[in-house]
Amino acid sequence: MKKFFWLVPFLLVMFVSLSLVFSETTGVKKKRPLPDEYGNIVINNYAEKNKMAPVVFRHWLYRSKYTCRACHVDIGFAMEAGGTKIRCDDIKKGFYCGACHNGKVAFALIEKGPSGEEVKNCDRCHSLGKDIKFKYDFYKYTAGFPRERFGNGIDWEKAEDMGLIKLQDQIPGVSIKRNPLNIPKDYAVKPKVEGLPTIIFSHKKHDTWMGCEGCHPELFGVKPGSTKYSMEDIFAGKFCGQCHGKVSWPLIDCQRCHATPVGS
Repeated sequence: MKKFFWLVPFLLVMFVSLSLVFSETTGVKKKRPLPDEYGNIVINNYAEKNKMAPVVFRHWLYRSKYTCRACHVDIGFAMEAGGTKIRCDDIKKGFYCGACHNGKVAFALIEKGPSGEEVKNCDRCHSLGKDIKFKYDFYKYTAGFPRERFGNGIDWEKAEDMGLIKLQDQIPGVSIKRNPLNIPKDYAVKPKVEGLPTIIFSHKKHDTWMGCEGCHPELFGVKPGSTKYSMEDIFAGKFCGQCHGKVSWPLIDCQRCHATPVGS
């Protein structure tokens, strides 16, 4: 039996070593957000510092009414949570949220109540941790929408094609009239990993929501093929990952990009 005693410290060392290796190389699978939570963004640059609840921005509601370009290009919202650093004074002056939340396009910060009293609408945005009854409930609002597997569980592109949503691409007093552009045809991108289906990129689909300015020149440059990136970059939130995995359909829906079967 003594000749096997050396196995105890050896196995202990091996166990500790493997534990350290796996702790550094493997992650923890995150909980998938509920459909009404997917894409929601918490904005807390100044809220808690001013003793207010952070803002919860419900992306699903806005994406059902406006194109991404209307907010991220024309109004100028950054494409990262908290990147715009919005102040209440900015909104009151008509910037950022104030471009629409002015009592004309959408509810204002302060409105007149039925008896002429002032009604503050702070809680309608500063809602984190509060039991707020919103005008639009996700599940009722999207009850008749076409479904898909991931993200919000809604095929937004198909919903638009079916006329269930009509996206507004102009913000009154902010947007300029744009002349139609010649949209390039869909093109194929060969994956770097052998055996993966070919990627089909559609300029038309992306132009509908983002416009050219949403991607070029900041994310992808101008000259085709000049921007080099990898899946690691995308999973890190760069390039395609600026939208996909955060608000647009998530990156685990591989077949949405890798759409052409091998050998086709």
